[in-house]
Amino acid sequence: MRHFLAIVLALTLICPLVIGSSVTGGVDKNPDDSEVPFSIIERTTPSIDGENWNFEIRIDDDAYANGTTLAITTQVCTNDGVCDPPVAHESVADGQNYAISITPPSDHTYVNWRVSAEYENGDKENFPQGDWFKTWSSCWFNEDSWGGIDSTADGCKTGEQESILPGFVLPTVLGSIVMAIAYTRRD
Repeated sequence: MRHFLAIVLALTLICPLVIGSSVTGGVDKNPDDSEVPFSIIERTTPSIDGENWNFEIRIDDDAYANGTTLAITTQVCTNDGVCDPPVAHESVADGQNYAISITPPSDHTYVNWRVSAEYENGDKENFPQGDWFKTWSSCWFNEDSWGGIDSTADGCKTGEQESILPGFVLPTVLGSIVMAIAYTRRD
């Protein structure tokens, strides 16, 4: 049991480092038009706290003719390292166009988004596979530094600066408490 708890604690300590290192702060992640069955018509970039983030895509002619439909899912992540659960949006097509509008909360880092294609035969495919496209906010925190057009060296120009530590320290603290309780009960 002690080895299991040690492994869980080690993974808890490493996880935030692995997750944080796979992203380049402030650089939107966009689809390659040749690899997706849609094109972006409109996308607000950067996304701004409390203001509409508008997103509109157009399904390609061939996919539209084959009866393919699209669905859009978003996920908002904040500067304290926490991401809201993904939200699947009602995707009602206006011809070949699909559009949504969301209002990101204050202190958000970026808006993750993905598109799901449902083909005429019922098969589904996500774009991108297992990941997200990303639109960064006007004030974001990534890898120990602030960035974006509304940022300062100490945080965002609008709103209060929040510490990045609680979101990443919490799993470590909880793991340490569990290990301490398990160790004291064993003795």
